Amino acid sequence: MGYLDGSEFDLRVVTQVNEPVIKVEGLSYRYPNKTLALDGVSLEIAKGSRVALLGPNGAGKSTLFLHFNGILKPREGKVIFEGKEIKYGAKSLEELRAKVAIVLQNPDDQIFSATVEEDVAFGPINLGLSMDEVETRVTEALDQVGLLDQRSKPTQQLSFGQRKRVSLAGAIAMRPEVLIMDEPTAGLDPRMVHELLELADELNHKGLTVIMSTHDVECAYSWADEVKVLEKGKVVYSGSTPGFFSETVLVHRVGLTEPLLFEMNRSLSAVYGVPEAPHPRNIFELEQKFRRDGDRQFGRLFVMPLDGLSQERLTILRKEMPQVRFGLLGSKARKVGCANGLDTDVRFDALEKGLAEVSSGRDFVLIADDAWHEMVERRLEANREWYGTKLRLLPLS
Repeated sequence: MGYLDGSEFDLRVVTQVNEPVIKVEGLSYRYPNKTLALDGVSLEIAKGSRVALLGPNGAGKSTLFLHFNGILKPREGKVIFEGKEIKYGAKSLEELRAKVAIVLQNPDDQIFSATVEEDVAFGPINLGLSMDEVETRVTEALDQVGLLDQRSKPTQQLSFGQRKRVSLAGAIAMRPEVLIMDEPTAGLDPRMVHELLELADELNHKGLTVIMSTHDVECAYSWADEVKVLEKGKVVYSGSTPGFFSETVLVHRVGLTEPLLFEMNRSLSAVYGVPEAPHPRNIFELEQKFRRDGDRQFGRLFVMPLDGLSQERLTILRKEMPQVRFGLLGSKARKVGCANGLDTDVRFDALEKGLAEVSSGRDFVLIADDAWHEMVERRLEANREWYGTKLRLLPLS
């Protein structure tokens, strides 16, 4: 069997424990109608982490977010950013909001400009940046969310999903240190959800702390390093993602259910008589935990750089490797793929689909930029360490 000693860990990301970028101490807030939204909340968000905020509707999640960048001021307690208590003067708040960006759940609460590019440019312009710098940031942000070709389009003509992307682009254009997203996957189709999570990982890899609230337990379980859970304005859990879903009574009390992968791991662990931990966070990891050594051979997982890639080059490779499938991984790869009309087999969720292919004995090529090369290597290294997975990333020039 591939499991080891059952110790808990995060298979996807191995990071050192960082100092908190945001710290909340004894935070309470009551709305003018006397509703108590937050009741003595204390928590820390580690710098460079990926955090999911969970809880039922009305638990205080959105209210807490609005305290993180000073939109709301505590009635009691304090919010500390990078070791300093938040001040509520105009200049202090302006500096804070350049570093802590929020994407609201409803994009119509955030978009108010006539065109896409005007809306994305609003924040950078208010930072007093030169128009050249504003243009650079707008172009970069729209490119990352896949809306560069829609920059002149009236915002009122956009779909709901496109408006969500515009809101996200506006936040990215600020180049913040912390990105907060309130229910970012709500109302999005599965493809857009995958693209959003890939982008969140790309930004996190560059050093951003990413925080999102969600009711999607599958998303929270597979993506987050840790979770914070609110109920009736109080923090009722703060810790590892698998640790929370192990507390069945609490999970059900706050109106959530266990993720499917978590349940599958629990059932299979009972069948095979092994510890539930480590908890696989995706299908590939689940299979590695319970596969028998020698069951079958892995295929090869290749990674191919974006530089110099063309349809002509891809056609040649397909002739040389007729049984191999090709997938675009990350926002840059999808951009290059669209620009060059690349005839690839997979355009989203390429890593998971590629790992499924090689696990079944077939070869797969990931087309990705250097940042993704590093992220995939880290993930495979974790699988080698904890499951003994004999799979390495091979360069394909």
